[in-house]
Amino acid sequence: MFSPLPFLLLPLLGLFVEATNYPRALHEKRTGTIKYRQHRRLSPRDIVPVQIGLKQSNLHRIEELLYGVSDPVSPNYGKHYQPHEVVELFAPSNDTVDTVKAWLEENGIGEDRVELSQSRGWLKFPATVSEIESLLDTTYHIYEHQDGSEHVGCEEYSLPMHIKEHIEIVHPTVNMGGKRKIYNHSKKRSLNKGSLLRGPKTDGKKPSQLFNDTANCDSQITPDCLRALYDITPKNQPVAFPTNTFAVLELTPQSYVQEDLTNFFEIFAPDIPSQTPELISIDGGTVTADTLTSFDINGESDLDFEYAMTLTSPQKVLLYQAGDEVQGASFNNMLDALDKSFCTFEGGDDPNDDGIYPDPAPGGFKGKESCGIVKPANVISISYGADEVEFTDFYQIRECQEHAKLGMMGVTVLYASGDNGVAGNGGVCIEKFPNGTVIESTSGKTFNPSFPEGCPFVTGVGATQVDPGKTVDDPEGAAEQVIFSGGGFSNVFSIPDYQKSQVAHYFAAHKPPYGADIYNNSQTTRGYPDVAANGVNYVIAIDGEFALVFGTSASTPVFASIITLINSARLAVHKSPVGFINPAIYSANFKQAFNDIKHGNNPGCGTNGFTAVEGWDPVTGLGTPHFPTLVGQFLLLP
Repeated sequence: MFSPLPFLLLPLLGLFVEATNYPRALHEKRTGTIKYRQHRRLSPRDIVPVQIGLKQSNLHRIEELLYGVSDPVSPNYGKHYQPHEVVELFAPSNDTVDTVKAWLEENGIGEDRVELSQSRGWLKFPATVSEIESLLDTTYHIYEHQDGSEHVGCEEYSLPMHIKEHIEIVHPTVNMGGKRKIYNHSKKRSLNKGSLLRGPKTDGKKPSQLFNDTANCDSQITPDCLRALYDITPKNQPVAFPTNTFAVLELTPQSYVQEDLTNFFEIFAPDIPSQTPELISIDGGTVTADTLTSFDINGESDLDFEYAMTLTSPQKVLLYQAGDEVQGASFNNMLDALDKSFCTFEGGDDPNDDGIYPDPAPGGFKGKESCGIVKPANVISISYGADEVEFTDFYQIRECQEHAKLGMMGVTVLYASGDNGVAGNGGVCIEKFPNGTVIESTSGKTFNPSFPEGCPFVTGVGATQVDPGKTVDDPEGAAEQVIFSGGGFSNVFSIPDYQKSQVAHYFAAHKPPYGADIYNNSQTTRGYPDVAANGVNYVIAIDGEFALVFGTSASTPVFASIITLINSARLAVHKSPVGFINPAIYSANFKQAFNDIKHGNNPGCGTNGFTAVEGWDPVTGLGTPHFPTLVGQFLLLP
């Protein structure tokens, strides 16, 4: 990726010109994380592939445009945008493109070296370390992660004042989250969990016998338990509709085993014993062909498809398999494939965080980057997530805006809220130092919010349980076995309008006993999750046997399945898919569409976390779905 500058390339890059001395302002600064350390300086002659994300047009209207097709009170509810309309609305202006290119030219980076993406959203060019350090007034290092992977970046960078307003983000700079190396060539198929790889949890117990009824749902959750909990009956379950689409994202190397799916279906869905999800390959993603398996590799995918396919049958379920086995992938790789306007012709993503394709490494995917090749499904279920503190604000905001665009196109995107309560992945919390440094550590005391769940343009899904000794007819509680439902308040995103009254009620009636040093108690930021579903004691077929698993990794595809059923019902009466559901489900008419969860906690960071209470709460959101009421309310909408 980074190499000494060959002599023959000197004419291409041109003579270095010292950066023009314009007044500058800090653009981004690393908050710091214990997972990385400065390892070594880069040589001034090393080449860095630079990508500049240009300021998009109409971003000040993005909420207005999204809510215009998502809020039930809007006259345009359900009148979703076409992809080309979204591209046109948000393409950077000619002035932005020309101003940034002129600035680069002034600093020795000629137009012959700079490429503009098809969407006009990115500028890409190779630069020596000397050039980019002068351009951004910074110093570049190799950073080493505690897992051994290396990233290129800097501590902070600045931009001229007249340029800053035209640029959203520059890669690679201060961002250090997202995808990391997850494939080890010396150990075939060994998995090193990166920050996005959550996956279900297990206590190692295997069921001595399987119960295919609803009498033992406190110890084994099966599809029939879920149907009983949320009142999904043959009478009220819509038939599959041909144009309805439902996709589940899997990040390589995680993939399903068909034999596991077949074993599960034979017992819990005998009408679909041989069904297979439809593969949509993104950046070389394939269903693993070898026979070496493990819980970490197959657990997530097996769980997702065993329940998604069973609950929505005969609806076809799509598999978005992203990334080759060398690099893997990130959310941005998926977003590139769904929206041509988001990506560039050669991968404008951050090489520190996202898969860059074609992949020249041995065994890597040699095809073109998957750029706008996939028509977005009506519903996308994603059981992955990271910690906000791992990413810069600019990176998160730009990705969040992309989710808003998907909502404008009528796509419902659901993310698992996490399994560590108020802590981050791996149970780490935030530790703050007097000099302003912020790191993640097991000794931290400050709550660690999740991303992208904190983005106000996605739907976060928490987890509940059938309490021990209780039945499907009793109220559920927040998940407190093996996992704790992720939830809290963002440190990056403001509270959306659709959520303000419920969050205000929560703080007025049930204010948590913690100060601003423990969590963001300003009452002005986004709270999550939005909804919940059962996430405890799921029976899955895995690696030739049955096991019990736990997690919002389970609750998310279940809630996504319910939205898919609702879309079938709406499409059958010539209405649009529901798209971004949050403005609707937070409205007063939907209050009875959820089973309010009123007990249980999501501890972490040395505290009991938050408590599930009457109304919305940062443990289980609005609650679990009552399907007949939920589908009925959505059918009443235009």
